[in-house]
Amino acid sequence: MSTLLFLLAFVSAYVGRVVDDKGAPIPYATVYPEIAPEWGTATNNDGLFRFEANLTNDSRIIISYIGYEKKVVTSGELLQKSENDSLWQTIVLPEQPIALQEMVIAAKPSKQRNKRKAMAALLHAVYVKLEEEFPDNNAQYHIVSDVRMNSNGSTWGMEQMIANIVVMPEQAKEGRDSVQFQGRYCKRFFDAQKRRQADSILAGEAIERLEKKQKEKFMRKAANAVDSGVVVHRALFSMGNMRYDFEQTMGDTKHWKVSNESEGETVLTHKQTISKYLGFFKMTFQRHYIVDSKTYAVRRFSEHAEVKVTIPFGIKLNKDQLQMLNLINMDEQRIEKFRLKKLRCNIDMNTIYQRQDGQVYMQERNMIVDAHILGSKKAEIPLIIKATQRVTDLQTQDVKPLRQDQITRRLKREIVEIY
Repeated sequence: MSTLLFLLAFVSAYVGRVVDDKGAPIPYATVYPEIAPEWGTATNNDGLFRFEANLTNDSRIIISYIGYEKKVVTSGELLQKSENDSLWQTIVLPEQPIALQEMVIAAKPSKQRNKRKAMAALLHAVYVKLEEEFPDNNAQYHIVSDVRMNSNGSTWGMEQMIANIVVMPEQAKEGRDSVQFQGRYCKRFFDAQKRRQADSILAGEAIERLEKKQKEKFMRKAANAVDSGVVVHRALFSMGNMRYDFEQTMGDTKHWKVSNESEGETVLTHKQTISKYLGFFKMTFQRHYIVDSKTYAVRRFSEHAEVKVTIPFGIKLNKDQLQMLNLINMDEQRIEKFRLKKLRCNIDMNTIYQRQDGQVYMQERNMIVDAHILGSKKAEIPLIIKATQRVTDLQTQDVKPLRQDQITRRLKREIVEIY
């Protein structure tokens, strides 16, 4: 008890404001100490944040938001401004779009490189480098994973997962790495007003008939009922094996091209279209491999996909499904009837790599999904999902598989209201 009181005596408050390069606030930006991400928080609608932690003055604080450059400041910089709450340390995040489309279309394809034999030789050289640099040994990542949902121009919530991930490539099946996911901490950040709306929709009308204590108990139980660690966060990390996808398509030289060559980098692009169920499902995607023009080493990897789904005659949604549509469309009037007829979305994903011990491992992965749910009578719900995962620590030596109880343990979700 005395030790705890001793530590608490040195807990300090850290405050600041996060804005873009035009001075506009960035809501729901992630702010956390590098040594202990679980102590972090998110900015509110004015870009302001505040969290308490026991840190030294040189502790690194990570500030990030998808589509912007990550910033690192020291805890001492924040403390210098926090002695008076009216003096906020302002952190500017310059814009950094995750999609590399502007670079990909910046130059016309090289006629020489687009000849089949020359292209086959180039692809082979890149694959030899992939085999050399991308390891088949186990690796353990410590990650911070953020998933934000936006509808009608405003973010209604963000879920942050802090997790351990063990990747075992030698056990991969059908091009997907064998991934073990262990969630450590999970927080869901809500605007206070949107939290009340979300609780009301998820619980339905029955909650209004509960007494206050029963209502609070019900909502606590509902908030902790879902094991978030096996949903979006795990799926984003294991959305395919880049090396496997390259191997499967490198023989299809007619769909490859050199999209751009500049500043010592070459962008190799492969385009593919998949159509199923008499054309009711259609997906066109482009994979962009950004490689060093001299060594052929892959530096970054970007994907762009367009998905269209048509449902003949539509699907009549049940009450629970309608409630979920209301949850993601809370600024609109309550949807009483909705027949789902079409889905369309654009997906952009980036992967940035790091080098360790002569091998290449993931450092950061970003994804933006711009989707539209189309129903009867021209009803349309826009939905934008932004997700990012950053590696805070990487272990490549003596990595052992996680125990079964570590993987299956249900993880409670902490509800955090930001104002």
